[in-house]
Amino acid sequence: MLRYSPLFWPIQLKGNVIYILDETKLPQKEVYLKAKNYLEAAKAIKEMKTRAVGQVLLVMYTFILSKRQKVNLEKVAKAINATRPTLAFKVLTDMVLGWDKSSAPLEKCILGFLEMLKAGRIQQARDMANLLKDEDVILTHCNVSGSMPLIAQFAKEQGKRISFYVTETRPYLQGSRLTAWELMRQKIPVTIITDNMVAYLLSLGKVTKVIVGADHLTQNGDIANKIGTYQIAVVAKYFKVPFYVLCPPPSKLKNGKEIKIEIRPDDELKIYQGIRLAPKEVKAYYPAFDVTPAGLITKHIYLKVRNV
Repeated sequence: MLRYSPLFWPIQLKGNVIYILDETKLPQKEVYLKAKNYLEAAKAIKEMKTRAVGQVLLVMYTFILSKRQKVNLEKVAKAINATRPTLAFKVLTDMVLGWDKSSAPLEKCILGFLEMLKAGRIQQARDMANLLKDEDVILTHCNVSGSMPLIAQFAKEQGKRISFYVTETRPYLQGSRLTAWELMRQKIPVTIITDNMVAYLLSLGKVTKVIVGADHLTQNGDIANKIGTYQIAVVAKYFKVPFYVLCPPPSKLKNGKEIKIEIRPDDELKIYQGIRLAPKEVKAYYPAFDVTPAGLITKHIYLKVRNV
């Protein structure tokens, strides 16, 4: 029986309230925020209270809630699309608006899509596990919402023992706070490293494969993922370590040059959980994502979901 990380499906719709696992509070606390309308949901996305698959779930549940509340869905779509520019929200919002114009009930369409999404994510993890070997040591960056523990479970079923190195993933520390936490919960061997240790680690031959997620996939196979992914791909290519990407369905963009990179506020680099890390007056630059060209990717592991 599969054991899911809380991050695998971190959003729930109960009645007319959306419950959002606040990923900024992990691993110290498992706290759920409440969103009662589309503005509160958009705020949670903008503030990175949820990310990766959590954002997809939140978008879908927000449309269900807004339809029940008789809110104009075009207005909802506009608010969601304005939250984080690098993510392909427009693919999702256009899909939902199309469903709303069809004869089928919108809520039924969305819930059916979410069932396919869940099955697709499970199959994606299985597909990745099939490519692993016994005693593989995997380096991962950021967090792929419960996928790494699933991959490890499928690998174990196949008689493969695997372990992980996880980058801290600065400045939000999604690697050390989220990925390491969810792997440890399932007793999967994991070691944290800082982001600037990757080249040295690979030079020692301590990593056999790199697996990362992607927030955006373009038509030519370029991906956008958490800042730092690009340099890991370059180093992996240099040391001939296979580099795998767990991908969402592609957007309509032709290549990575067309992806708009989100620039986060300066204080997200200078302050962490209320502690000032840098002089108040110093400038900071925080692009939240970078683009990894398709030529650096060994294989795309696709999420197979219809209607996107």
